[in-house]
Amino acid sequence: MSRRDRPSSEGKDAGQKRRACCMVSELLEESGIDREHVRRVRKQVLQGIILLCQWQLERMDQTQARASATEGRGAAGGRRGRNISVE
Repeated sequence: MSRRDRPSSEGKDAGQKRRACCMVSELLEESGIDREHVRRVRKQVLQGIILLCQWQLERMDQTQARASATEGRGAAGGRRGRNISVE
């Protein structure tokens, strides 16, 4: 029997299903964490992820532009071999 299938008879809400959002709110309240502070931090994290994704997309575009510019220059990708002398 999986955890989902077992009846929840423990705790103060024995006959009721507890919603996850309520459980999170209770946990934050018991921990003394302000909901508004959590919202600000979450927003900053999401903005950081967006910024990282935009940066990655710009890098991909630059790499693609470089690859198309050097496409006709051979297998070395636009690099030339060094001139060396062998004794």
